[in-house]
Amino acid sequence: MKKNWFYFALGLTFIASGSAHYLGLSSILQFALAGIAIIFVAGFLGRATESVAHYAGNRVGGFLNATFGNAAELIIAIILIKDAVNGKPALFDTVKASITGSIIGNLLLVLGLSVLMGGLKFKNQTYNIRMASHSSSLMLLSVIALFIPAMFASRMNHEHLTTLSLTVSILLVAAYFLWLLFSMVTHKNELADEAVEHGEAPWSKKLSILFLVLATVMVALVSEWMVGTLEEFSHRFGLSELFVGAFVIAIVGNAAEHSAAIMLALKNKIGAAVEIAVGSSLQIALFVAPVLVITSALMGQTMDIVFTVHELAAIGVAVFIASSISRDGSTNWYEGVLLLTVYVILGFAFFLLM
Repeated sequence: MKKNWFYFALGLTFIASGSAHYLGLSSILQFALAGIAIIFVAGFLGRATESVAHYAGNRVGGFLNATFGNAAELIIAIILIKDAVNGKPALFDTVKASITGSIIGNLLLVLGLSVLMGGLKFKNQTYNIRMASHSSSLMLLSVIALFIPAMFASRMNHEHLTTLSLTVSILLVAAYFLWLLFSMVTHKNELADEAVEHGEAPWSKKLSILFLVLATVMVALVSEWMVGTLEEFSHRFGLSELFVGAFVIAIVGNAAEHSAAIMLALKNKIGAAVEIAVGSSLQIALFVAPVLVITSALMGQTMDIVFTVHELAAIGVAVFIASSISRDGSTNWYEGVLLLTVYVILGFAFFLLM
């Protein structure tokens, strides 16, 4: 009965959001309906990913969830970049703000909620300490890669800054794919968690993959419907583009990671939950952000990889606290509280920033 209610709500909210978009209803109503719809679509995506993970393993399942969960952010950002190239260059700032929000949202909000909820059910949860150590190193790499262009930007002309942005982007993409090779092929067994079985998968292998693809398409559609309402939404409520990009878009876009990571943590699969949260933020920093820079260059106007001081500070703080908490391979509910406290502090700071 509970499952039937979920799928009924999924179909109803998706149809309502699409109808509001194509009928040209109020932008505020469109944004609200799209926000509700993407939460249910993300829940569907999380269930499909968990079912695929049952057949492929937690590491691959976590990677798939991070990848498909980031589809919303990537699609929203590409649409914004297209608009920026077509005469709205200020949207590049919104794109970079959404990247910032995705990184800190995954490291603080998604990981924090997962650790808190899992810790309330299980006193202590453990996962592979080698994986935790490598993830901490990669998080530091992402901070370094974003910090260096910002520090050198003032001494460079536009052409040199564009060259640096593209060079850093290409190197980060290469580093990310080498990490996948390292973690999933050459050192796969060393980084694996002990399997925790919880019954049978809800769907067959083929049906799980089909639903994963279907959920991704639904996320893409709802994301596109939402993008067109962002400008009016931010102006209507007096919100800065930085806050909208870093928190509103990021929270909605991370709904897939929220649902899947928390469900896995509640099943004592904290390793998979951490893989989703940390893996998703790493994917944003080392793959999605560089790909957006390269995509903008192919569209004719390169978005630089220079972030503001506020954005770098937020990312640096998030990486510092997340690395400090996760590197020992053990979590408890209070560590989740610490992560969420930092997220709320950053949220208020961004909200009050003019």
